[in-house]
Amino acid sequence: MNKRFNLQSLQDLSSLRLDQATRQLGQLIAGEKQDEARLQLLVQYRQEYQALFLEAAGKGLAPGSWRNYQTFLAKLDEAVEQARTMANSAKQRTAVGQKNWLDKRGKLKAYDTLAQRFRARVAYEESRHEQKQADEHAARFLDRSTKEE
Repeated sequence: MNKRFNLQSLQDLSSLRLDQATRQLGQLIAGEKQDEARLQLLVQYRQEYQALFLEAAGKGLAPGSWRNYQTFLAKLDEAVEQARTMANSAKQRTAVGQKNWLDKRGKLKAYDTLAQRFRARVAYEESRHEQKQADEHAARFLDRSTKEE
């Protein structure tokens, strides 16, 4: 009695899709970390440049140098804001990727549960079949023994 789990192909496909979702989630997490690191680097650089500006301003700056510092700080502020936007977008993409991964994992778990129940049922049926054969064999043996006496 060799039965096959009818949903095996769906279970295999679900497993394949979970693997793909896992790889995609890993890429999303790596991208998020990279965007966050870029943001932190820009924030740190802006703080350092602000400190240089304040130090130079304390010593006295020509109007042209003052404008140059202010212009560059404004450009750094824009870059920080763009990096922040990218980091937030990456976080959102990662959250969507996590939800997708959880959905795929849930489906695979459901198929695994069904497969486990199927195997348990097949094992139970095989056990009952073997027991029935053993009972029939014992009954024939007993019937032969009683006839010979």
